[in-house]
Amino acid sequence: MPALHAFANPARFLKIARPLTPILWWAGVALIAIGCWAGLTQTPADYLQGETVRILYIHVPSAWLGMGGWSSIAISSIVFLVWRHPLAMIAARAIAAPGAIFAALCLVTGAIWGRPTWGTWWQWDGRLTSMLLLFFVYLGFIALAQADRERDGDGRIPALYGIAGTVLLPIIRYSVVWWNTLHQGPSIGLTGSSIDRSLLWPLPIMLAGFSFFFGAVVLMRMRTMLAREKAEARLRRRARA
Repeated sequence: MPALHAFANPARFLKIARPLTPILWWAGVALIAIGCWAGLTQTPADYLQGETVRILYIHVPSAWLGMGGWSSIAISSIVFLVWRHPLAMIAARAIAAPGAIFAALCLVTGAIWGRPTWGTWWQWDGRLTSMLLLFFVYLGFIALAQADRERDGDGRIPALYGIAGTVLLPIIRYSVVWWNTLHQGPSIGLTGSSIDRSLLWPLPIMLAGFSFFFGAVVLMRMRTMLAREKAEARLRRRARA
């Protein structure tokens, strides 16, 4: 906990975030480029899905980061409510927009994948519907956090919303187990994978690349938000002088 409190200091955070941002950015770009090359040119077409199977290299990381982004918002919200860390709500706000984008990308790539595979762009089944709800929950958090900031709120309402939204995560995760659905069941588990290794190996590269890229974007947004708050505080001090 002392280390956690130390990183809550904006000056210490920026000292680490400034050099870390380009490292994550270029590492993410490099891994995504390698993963795309591998997934498009070095893996065979699936015997059932054909070339459309390659969209999994975008779809799976997007789903991972859409759900992982909300998990991070919930953790930041808990830290904010319990320890009142000044950076916790800034982190949650910074995560929300890229998390929403990846949730949307998951839905779009899923629809593109579903059309030739299932014969339909959309089906109101458990996995698709719960992921769409998560996207709307993201939009709700963005609007709520912005409104709370504009009225000089204390951040508790967005934080509580961030925690409450986690109810969707187990629903998304287990929807293909609980209900009959067009979406395939869990493909990757702790004991193995139903995806052939010849198709699977570029996926960890893409997951790592998108995760690094996501982290870089979040750090850039946090740095921007801190700079904006610093500028606004300076203007308020000048107005009172």
